[in-house]
Amino acid sequence: SELEFPARGKMPAAKFTWYDGDQRPALLKQGKLIVNGKAQTWGSGVLFVGDKGMLLCDYGRRYLLPENEFKDYEPPKPTIPKSIGHHNEWIKACKDGSPTTCNFGYSGPLSETILLGNVAYRVGKKIEWDAKNLKATNSPEATQYIQEAYEDTYTLPGADVLNIA
Repeated sequence: SELEFPARGKMPAAKFTWYDGDQRPALLKQGKLIVNGKAQTWGSGVLFVGDKGMLLCDYGRRYLLPENEFKDYEPPKPTIPKSIGHHNEWIKACKDGSPTTCNFGYSGPLSETILLGNVAYRVGKKIEWDAKNLKATNSPEATQYIQEAYEDTYTLPGADVLNIA
């Protein structure tokens, strides 16, 4: 999926490409991402492509490319604690209310963005998204994929024995 974001405040417009499953960026398919002299096959991760270079990373590795251009770069000291893992963070947060590294404030909008790529694919055209009102402003046919209509007559089995507050 290709997503385009307009300029916002001091941030310039940005283009975002999401690859899923066995799809990979052409640079990886062509063996043109070289780290420590070796072409990368890479599993899950993120590739940021900028005007002056690229950042290839996953949960434990980070590479600025081309390496020879960034060999003297000194990365900043980490400010986010190392994750104990998604599941363990979630369980810990449920038990003691502590924040998670990838909390819903972050993961919700990211999921919304990626799922909108699926909506655009299903309607067969580029959609323009009004995040505040949760509507594709240029595609009424997208509504069927965005919010499912529920019947008023649905009841939860066993609801009469549950103490629902």
